[in-house]
Amino acid sequence: MRILVHLLLFFLVLLSASCQTTPIKHKDREALLDLKSFISNDSSGVLSSWGNGSSPCTWTGVLCNHGGRVSELDLRGLSLVGRICPSIGNLSALHSLYLQDNHFVGNIPNQLGMLGRLQMLNLSANLLTENIPTSFTNCTNLLTLDLSRNTISGNIPSSIHLLQRIRKLFIGKNNLDGSIPTSIGNLSLLNTLDVNTNNLTGKIPEVLGRLKYIQYIQLSLNNLKGFVPLSLYNLSTLAFFAFAKNDLSGEIPTDIGFRLPNLRVFHICFNKFSGPIPSSLHNITEIESIRMSNNLLTGSVPPGLNGLHNLTLYNIGFNHISDTTNIIKDLTNCTKLQLIALDENLIEGSVPESVGNLSETQGRGINGQIPSSIGRLTSLTLLNISYNQLSGSIPSEIGHLSELTVLGLAENKLSGPLPVEIGSLTALTTLEINNNELVGRIPEALGLLQRVLSLDLSSNKLHGDIPASLFSLRSLSSVLNLSHNSLSGGLSDTIGQLENIIAIDLSDNLLNSSIPLSIMQRRSLQTLSLSRNTMSGVIPDSIGNLRGLQILDLSSNRLTGSIPASLANLPLQLLNLSMNDLNGLVPSTGIFENRSIVFLDGNPKLCYSRLTCYHSQYSSHRRKVHIVSVVAAASAATISILIFIFVILSRRYLARAKTRAIHSIIKVNHPLISYEELWRVTNNFDQRNLIGVGSFGSVYNAILNHGTPVAIKVLDLHKVGAPKSWIAECETLRNLRHRNLIKLVTICASADFAGNEFRALVYELMSQGSLEDWIHQRKQHEDGSRLNAEEVLNIAIDAASALEYMHSDCGGQVVHCDTKPSNVLLDGEMTAKVSDIGLARLLAPVQPEHYQSISSIHGLKGSIGYIPPEYGYGSKPSTAGDVYSYGVMLLEMITGKSPLGQSFGGDMNLTKWVQDNFPHGAHEIIDKRLVSTTTTDAGFEGVQDSTINQLLLNCLLIPMTEVALSCVVESPEERISMHDSLLRLKQMKVAFLRNRSTIYNASRG
Repeated sequence: MRILVHLLLFFLVLLSASCQTTPIKHKDREALLDLKSFISNDSSGVLSSWGNGSSPCTWTGVLCNHGGRVSELDLRGLSLVGRICPSIGNLSALHSLYLQDNHFVGNIPNQLGMLGRLQMLNLSANLLTENIPTSFTNCTNLLTLDLSRNTISGNIPSSIHLLQRIRKLFIGKNNLDGSIPTSIGNLSLLNTLDVNTNNLTGKIPEVLGRLKYIQYIQLSLNNLKGFVPLSLYNLSTLAFFAFAKNDLSGEIPTDIGFRLPNLRVFHICFNKFSGPIPSSLHNITEIESIRMSNNLLTGSVPPGLNGLHNLTLYNIGFNHISDTTNIIKDLTNCTKLQLIALDENLIEGSVPESVGNLSETQGRGINGQIPSSIGRLTSLTLLNISYNQLSGSIPSEIGHLSELTVLGLAENKLSGPLPVEIGSLTALTTLEINNNELVGRIPEALGLLQRVLSLDLSSNKLHGDIPASLFSLRSLSSVLNLSHNSLSGGLSDTIGQLENIIAIDLSDNLLNSSIPLSIMQRRSLQTLSLSRNTMSGVIPDSIGNLRGLQILDLSSNRLTGSIPASLANLPLQLLNLSMNDLNGLVPSTGIFENRSIVFLDGNPKLCYSRLTCYHSQYSSHRRKVHIVSVVAAASAATISILIFIFVILSRRYLARAKTRAIHSIIKVNHPLISYEELWRVTNNFDQRNLIGVGSFGSVYNAILNHGTPVAIKVLDLHKVGAPKSWIAECETLRNLRHRNLIKLVTICASADFAGNEFRALVYELMSQGSLEDWIHQRKQHEDGSRLNAEEVLNIAIDAASALEYMHSDCGGQVVHCDTKPSNVLLDGEMTAKVSDIGLARLLAPVQPEHYQSISSIHGLKGSIGYIPPEYGYGSKPSTAGDVYSYGVMLLEMITGKSPLGQSFGGDMNLTKWVQDNFPHGAHEIIDKRLVSTTTTDAGFEGVQDSTINQLLLNCLLIPMTEVALSCVVESPEERISMHDSLLRLKQMKVAFLRNRSTIYNASRG
């Protein structure tokens, strides 16, 4: 009987439990179906099994416990689109929820805080927004919380300390702000903390040092300031230490290697850490990755690298470390090393043979030859040792690097032929071997590089035909640059196979064919330069098909025919057709209305109106048809006409001979302006219109009758050398045309109302004044801001472009002779243009007669403070002299100090002061206003000021100082050329923009 009673009671209990569980199970089912209803797109159809009367425990992604309750929901990586349903909070038995790698949007429901049994919550890699719900802290059983890779904003909840069981906390790559709450220090079981790539501010809490089980701390890419608490260096369990790209400072403890013996990753790049690299860091024998680049570290590299057998990455670039390339030898035993970066330090020496044991190399200051052992690096993916002093030939063993994607050997002194074996590098995407001394032909085997995106072999001594296989590289979608070589032959129609190419530069070669029609179908093309070859034929009418073309330079060839009207409608920023044999009517619409970007000089058969074209054609026709009849009639009239002309000319010859001579040395598209008009537009040369006084006269601003604002340079002909200066400037500007040279609008060669000789040059008005005004704070932007570092670089590039053109690309070497900030003017867009070239001198074997005495304008050419030292010893003007003056000007831009300042005198001058303090005192010589100036550039939006300042210093101002010092070397023979200066500045800008973009993208998550 008793047994029967017990069985009855057991049955009643089961029945009761069943009655209670059934509604709860039904609640689970409803919650899941609600979740499904919030999914707007299930592209893979994985939720099609949900419903249809089946048990939820059989549905995709659902796991149940023994009681039939939903205990795990795993919908990761299914590309689901929708919102997270609040009903999910009703799954009260849930202990694991995986919704990562989908497209869930909106906020995180507060109802998730009802899941008291939840241990694993992963919502990462979605599009979730708004704040982290404070209700999460009710999930006191949570072991792992991953909300990373969303766009969650707001603060980290201070109540997070209630998650006392949590081990792993991932909230990185969001938009969180505020400070790191000190309450995190109470999560005593925490072993992983990842808050990287947010907008967190303030200091790193000292209490993080309490996390005695912590192994992984990732705080990179925030706005944290101050010192790293010393207590963090006592966390002996720590294996991953990453605080990169913040505003942290201080020194690395000398005993870090003893305090953190389990360290595997040490990343502190892009901060302001100073002092030496601790030698104990190299005692952590199991360490795998060390990244300390872009800091203020000093001293040498401590020993011990040869014992780091697990090291894969060692990056100490962009610091102030001094050492030799012997440190590469120390890394010989690091067989797992994939990258070593030493660039932008003071690392010098030759490439050791042991480089063959490494896997990726970047550096500066390296000389010697590339060793054949480089061929051992068969797993190498990047080799960039550009901008060094490497010499000798490129070893054929380089063809063994089958995994290589980037090969950068630019700006060295490499010689010999281009190895055929480079064609074996079929994984290559970037090939840059420009600016070396390579000879021979371009190997046909380069056509095997079917993945290459950018190919630059410019500025070498290559000759022969361009292999047709090069034009079969359909992958080329960035740049093909073969300029400044001695390549000959014709351009094959196969060039049209470059379907996606953006820029083609074949200028400065010996190419002699017509322009291939096939290239006119490449609508992706933005830049095409075939200048300074011997190209013939006509410009195809189909050039109008290049709808994306922005730069077209066909100058200095033998092109004939008319200018296609279709060019007028292209979005060109530069059109240069000068120095050809073009004829006919110049189009008058579209870009041809903007003469500042269209260059047609040196085509004498071109005409600018239908009337002049008609007269030219008509006179030629009549001369051929009626020549016989005209001869008879003209004979009778000739004698009387000649007599009449002789009488007239004999009376006027002496009075006008000088004016005719002046007119003959300048050709302008505008009529000569009269003294009367200049007198009127300047209000009788009123002093209120005076904007400056120069060596040979005064400059006034005015607006001509047709509305053009101009600057009028009136010469004081009583000053010694002024007339010769005027003639020199007229002649020089006649032959020079460049976007960074001041544009001559017209001239006045007349007499004033009293009959006195009058000379004036009328230039475009540069509304932002001179560079000198900006450097020394006499000018500023409308918002009160001054020049920033990026503007200084752009101005430096503009001025260097003008000088490099004068030195190399204008048909002869023209030396400016007076480069200084007051002669660099700025327009409304802050574009710099070089002016005042009255002292300019043409360097040529035979000089025109009117140049013979130009050098006597002044005994010493230039302005005090900017004159190169060799001029003081009687040396003739040279391009090297211009380079020196430019270097002084660049130093003035960087330091904000004038070479004539009161702080300089005796043996001390601006150049010597910078040389004595660079590089160790670089931060002292650089004008702090260039670093502290806040930029409104969208490229810096959301990036902390300290990071911007560090980027400006390391990528712009310090490298610019290096260029300037290369310009002011005392020996003219050892100075860098203007071409090389310009190249380095442009490359500097590219690197700066690339790094800025990287930092900006990182800050955006």
